[in-house]
Amino acid sequence: MTFIAQPSILRLSGLVLVFLVGVNIYSQVRPEVTPPKKPAATKPTKTQEAKEPEVQQPQNQRRAAPGPVRENPKESLKYVWIAPGTFEMGCSSGDSECGSVEKPPHQVTITKGYWLGRTEVTVGAYTRYAAATGRQMPPAPDFLGRQLNPGWGNQAMPIVNVTWDEARDYCTWARGRLPTEAEWEYAARGGSSEARYGSLDEVAWYTDNSGRQRLDSGRTWKEDRNYEQRLKDNGNGMHEVGRKLANGYGLHDVLGNVWEWVNDWYGVEYYQSSPSQDPAGPTNGEFRVLRGGSWRSNPSGVRVSYRYMEYPSVRYEHVGFRCVQESGLRLRISSRRPK
Repeated sequence: MTFIAQPSILRLSGLVLVFLVGVNIYSQVRPEVTPPKKPAATKPTKTQEAKEPEVQQPQNQRRAAPGPVRENPKESLKYVWIAPGTFEMGCSSGDSECGSVEKPPHQVTITKGYWLGRTEVTVGAYTRYAAATGRQMPPAPDFLGRQLNPGWGNQAMPIVNVTWDEARDYCTWARGRLPTEAEWEYAARGGSSEARYGSLDEVAWYTDNSGRQRLDSGRTWKEDRNYEQRLKDNGNGMHEVGRKLANGYGLHDVLGNVWEWVNDWYGVEYYQSSPSQDPAGPTNGEFRVLRGGSWRSNPSGVRVSYRYMEYPSVRYEHVGFRCVQESGLRLRISSRRPK
């Protein structure tokens, strides 16, 4: 039987053909459309509980933006959310001041996000801890007979003169722990691959700018036989936390002001065999790791990859710490964003 197309069917087929041709042409010439931006989130009130940020797959550190901030009511200190990610740990590209213990640079992935103290632990927070636990305050800091914070009177100064064990015990009381060396460096970089996350004078207190008058630490070290006496006479010392510019993650004083204890044992050759995911340092050792430099460090010691070590039992007027809060811990979210 022969099929004869009706005129209405032919007209319909012609319309379909024209439509398909038009779609094909449009698909080749249409401009790319940028998806609309998501509406800005409203700020939560201070008493709201912090909800855990959505954890994304780790990505290389290319851009950084301050994360959510929350407050630990036990300390009244702020913590910043550090999302998981991958970064180059160790000697920064182009940094000619690196020592052998900072090499080789190697890729490390932090697989779980965490909350890190926005500043070093303050005298005020440690005073609350001592009152709550019955612990004694450490000796007030003294530098060659000059009191740096007499009677711990300035509560906004970083706590110093604490041993590694005392720092660990404080963080445990605060429902946290000391950061690993890898967590510390990942956060300290703030998304930057440089040796410092900004101009040194803008982000850190160190020998040259922590006293009454500016010093040339390199020249002073070479020419002055009594380097420390020069620092004493110049009034060098630590400063109140949070006075310098924050890094890309909203953290203050990760470079300079006071050295910071981290959790790891120190291993001279650890970087040569450390795991690529969540390295936790050697299983044992004699020294603990210190990071960040201090108010009495010269510029070469105030770099994000610089590693130092000390016996865990020592007390120094230029050594403090900050704590990590594990993800999942529910505390109050702050209504403020990092400045």
